[in-house]
Amino acid sequence: MRLFVSVDLPANLHDAVADVQAEFAAAGGLSFTDPTQSHVTMKFLGDVSDDEVDAVANALEDAVGDADVTPFDATYGGLGVFPNLDYISVLWLGVEDGTESFVRLHESVEQRLVEFGFDPEDHAFTPHVTLARMQHAGGKDLVQERVREGSPTVGTARVSEVRLTKSTLTPEGAEYETVAAFSL
Repeated sequence: MRLFVSVDLPANLHDAVADVQAEFAAAGGLSFTDPTQSHVTMKFLGDVSDDEVDAVANALEDAVGDADVTPFDATYGGLGVFPNLDYISVLWLGVEDGTESFVRLHESVEQRLVEFGFDPEDHAFTPHVTLARMQHAGGKDLVQERVREGSPTVGTARVSEVRLTKSTLTPEGAEYETVAAFSL
Protein backbone atom coordinates (compact mmCIF):
# COMPACT_ATOMS: atom_id res chain seq x y z
CA MET A 1 0.00 0.00 0.00
CA ARG A 2 1.08 3.57 -0.69
CA LEU A 3 1.75 5.40 2.60
CA PHE A 4 2.81 8.75 3.95
CA VAL A 5 3.08 10.40 7.36
CA SER A 6 0.84 13.44 7.85
CA VAL A 7 -0.60 16.06 10.14
CA ASP A 8 -4.14 16.70 8.91
CA LEU A 9 -5.86 20.08 9.00
CA PRO A 10 -9.18 20.02 10.86
CA ALA A 11 -12.48 20.36 9.00
CA ASN A 12 -13.05 23.91 10.26
CA LEU A 13 -10.13 25.11 8.06
CA HIS A 14 -11.19 23.35 4.84
CA ASP A 15 -13.39 26.21 3.58
CA ALA A 16 -10.59 28.71 4.18
CA VAL A 17 -8.19 26.51 2.19
CA ALA A 18 -10.77 26.36 -0.62
CA ASP A 19 -11.05 30.17 -0.51
CA VAL A 20 -7.29 30.51 -1.05
CA GLN A 21 -7.45 28.02 -3.91
CA ALA A 22 -10.27 30.07 -5.48
CA GLU A 23 -7.86 33.01 -5.80
CA PHE A 24 -6.00 30.90 -8.38
CA ALA A 25 -9.06 29.63 -10.29
CA ALA A 26 -8.20 31.68 -13.38
CA ALA A 27 -4.66 30.27 -13.54
CA GLY A 28 -4.51 27.68 -16.30
CA GLY A 29 -2.46 24.58 -15.71
CA LEU A 30 -3.22 24.08 -12.02
CA SER A 31 -4.63 20.84 -10.67
CA PHE A 32 -6.08 21.64 -7.24
CA THR A 33 -5.96 19.29 -4.27
CA ASP A 34 -9.15 18.46 -2.40
CA PRO A 35 -9.34 20.96 0.48
CA THR A 36 -11.09 18.36 2.65
CA GLN A 37 -7.89 16.31 2.48
CA SER A 38 -5.56 19.17 3.46
CA HIS A 39 -2.50 18.04 5.39
CA VAL A 40 1.17 18.64 6.05
CA THR A 41 3.21 15.70 4.73
CA MET A 42 5.86 14.81 7.29
CA LYS A 43 7.38 12.05 5.13
CA PHE A 44 6.30 10.24 1.97
CA LEU A 45 6.99 6.51 2.27
CA GLY A 46 5.71 5.16 -1.05
CA ASP A 47 4.77 1.52 -1.47
CA VAL A 48 4.97 -0.51 1.73
CA SER A 49 4.14 -4.22 1.84
CA ASP A 50 1.20 -5.26 4.00
CA ASP A 51 3.64 -7.34 6.08
CA GLU A 52 5.63 -4.22 7.03
CA VAL A 53 2.79 -1.87 7.96
CA ASP A 54 2.71 -2.82 11.67
CA ALA A 55 6.49 -2.43 11.98
CA VAL A 56 6.35 0.97 10.22
CA ALA A 57 3.56 2.04 12.58
CA ASN A 58 5.67 0.97 15.58
CA ALA A 59 8.67 2.92 14.26
CA LEU A 60 6.45 5.96 13.73
CA GLU A 61 5.01 5.68 17.24
CA ASP A 62 8.58 5.63 18.61
CA ALA A 63 9.50 8.62 16.44
CA VAL A 64 6.58 10.70 17.71
CA GLY A 65 7.54 9.82 21.29
CA ASP A 66 11.23 10.60 20.69
CA ALA A 67 10.38 14.02 19.22
CA ASP A 68 9.15 15.11 22.65
CA VAL A 69 6.65 17.54 21.10
CA THR A 70 3.52 18.31 23.07
CA PRO A 71 0.28 19.41 21.36
CA PHE A 72 0.79 22.84 19.81
CA ASP A 73 -1.08 25.48 17.84
CA ALA A 74 -0.13 25.91 14.19
CA THR A 75 -1.15 28.91 12.13
CA TYR A 76 -1.42 28.16 8.43
CA GLY A 77 -0.73 31.04 6.07
CA GLY A 78 1.52 32.54 3.46
CA LEU A 79 2.07 31.19 -0.02
CA GLY A 80 5.01 29.52 -1.71
CA VAL A 81 5.99 27.27 -4.58
CA PHE A 82 8.37 24.38 -5.24
CA PRO A 83 10.96 24.37 -6.59
CA ASN A 84 10.97 28.13 -7.38
CA LEU A 85 8.94 30.90 -9.03
CA ASP A 86 10.67 30.39 -12.39
CA TYR A 87 9.71 26.71 -12.56
CA ILE A 88 6.59 25.96 -10.53
CA SER A 89 5.54 22.39 -9.87
CA VAL A 90 3.69 22.84 -6.54
CA LEU A 91 1.74 25.77 -5.09
CA TRP A 92 1.52 25.63 -1.31
CA LEU A 93 0.19 27.23 1.86
CA GLY A 94 2.81 27.67 4.55
CA VAL A 95 2.99 27.47 8.31
CA GLU A 96 3.36 30.86 10.02
CA ASP A 97 3.45 29.65 13.65
CA GLY A 98 4.39 26.18 14.83
CA THR A 99 7.21 25.61 12.36
CA GLU A 100 9.73 24.60 15.05
CA SER A 101 7.44 21.85 16.35
CA PHE A 102 6.78 20.57 12.83
CA VAL A 103 10.53 20.49 12.15
CA ARG A 104 11.24 18.59 15.40
CA LEU A 105 8.55 16.05 14.53
CA HIS A 106 9.87 15.71 10.99
CA GLU A 107 13.47 15.21 12.13
CA SER A 108 12.44 12.45 14.52
CA VAL A 109 10.19 10.77 11.93
CA GLU A 110 12.93 11.05 9.31
CA GLN A 111 15.57 9.53 11.58
CA ARG A 112 13.44 6.58 12.68
CA LEU A 113 12.12 5.75 9.23
CA VAL A 114 15.54 6.05 7.57
CA GLU A 115 16.86 3.65 10.23
CA PHE A 116 13.94 1.39 9.29
CA GLY A 117 15.14 1.41 5.66
CA PHE A 118 13.33 4.28 3.90
CA ASP A 119 15.33 6.66 1.75
CA PRO A 120 16.36 9.94 3.35
CA GLU A 121 14.84 13.16 2.03
CA ASP A 122 16.97 14.89 -0.60
CA HIS A 123 15.70 18.39 0.25
CA ALA A 124 15.16 20.56 3.31
CA PHE A 125 11.84 20.10 5.07
CA THR A 126 9.40 23.00 4.68
CA PRO A 127 6.10 22.40 6.48
CA HIS A 128 3.34 23.21 4.00
CA VAL A 129 -0.10 22.26 2.71
CA THR A 130 -0.18 21.53 -1.02
CA LEU A 131 -2.87 23.65 -2.71
CA ALA A 132 -2.25 22.66 -6.33
CA ARG A 133 0.18 21.04 -8.73
CA MET A 134 1.10 22.85 -11.93
CA GLN A 135 0.51 20.64 -14.97
CA HIS A 136 1.56 23.28 -17.52
CA ALA A 137 2.74 26.89 -17.36
CA GLY A 138 -0.43 28.48 -18.78
CA GLY A 139 -1.22 30.27 -15.53
CA LYS A 140 2.34 30.77 -14.34
CA ASP A 141 2.20 34.59 -14.44
CA LEU A 142 -0.93 34.72 -12.29
CA VAL A 143 0.54 32.25 -9.79
CA GLN A 144 3.78 34.24 -9.59
CA GLU A 145 1.86 37.49 -9.04
CA ARG A 146 -0.40 36.06 -6.31
CA VAL A 147 2.50 34.37 -4.50
CA ARG A 148 4.56 37.57 -4.53
CA GLU A 149 1.67 39.78 -3.39
CA GLY A 150 -0.50 37.52 -1.26
CA SER A 151 -0.02 36.28 2.25
CA PRO A 152 -3.38 34.87 3.32
CA THR A 153 -3.85 33.42 6.78
CA VAL A 154 -6.15 30.42 6.74
CA GLY A 155 -6.37 29.94 10.48
CA THR A 156 -4.93 28.32 13.56
CA ALA A 157 -5.48 24.75 14.66
CA ARG A 158 -4.28 22.52 17.46
CA VAL A 159 -1.86 19.81 16.32
CA SER A 160 -2.22 16.85 18.64
CA GLU A 161 -1.46 13.80 16.48
CA VAL A 162 0.55 12.44 13.60
CA ARG A 163 -1.04 9.96 11.20
CA LEU A 164 0.15 7.12 9.05
CA THR A 165 -1.99 7.62 5.96
CA LYS A 166 -2.82 5.32 3.07
CA SER A 167 -3.15 6.97 -0.35
CA THR A 168 -5.10 5.25 -3.09
CA LEU A 169 -4.84 6.82 -6.53
CA THR A 170 -8.11 6.92 -8.47
CA PRO A 171 -9.15 8.63 -11.73
CA GLU A 172 -10.90 11.27 -9.58
CA GLY A 173 -7.75 11.90 -7.51
CA ALA A 174 -6.12 10.49 -4.41
CA GLU A 175 -8.24 9.06 -1.63
CA TYR A 176 -6.77 9.05 1.88
CA GLU A 177 -7.41 6.72 4.77
CA THR A 178 -5.85 6.84 8.24
CA VAL A 179 -4.02 3.60 9.01
CA ALA A 180 -2.85 4.65 12.50
CA ALA A 181 -2.75 7.82 14.59
CA PHE A 182 -0.21 8.74 17.26
CA SER A 183 -0.95 11.35 19.91
CA LEU A 184 1.65 13.96 20.81
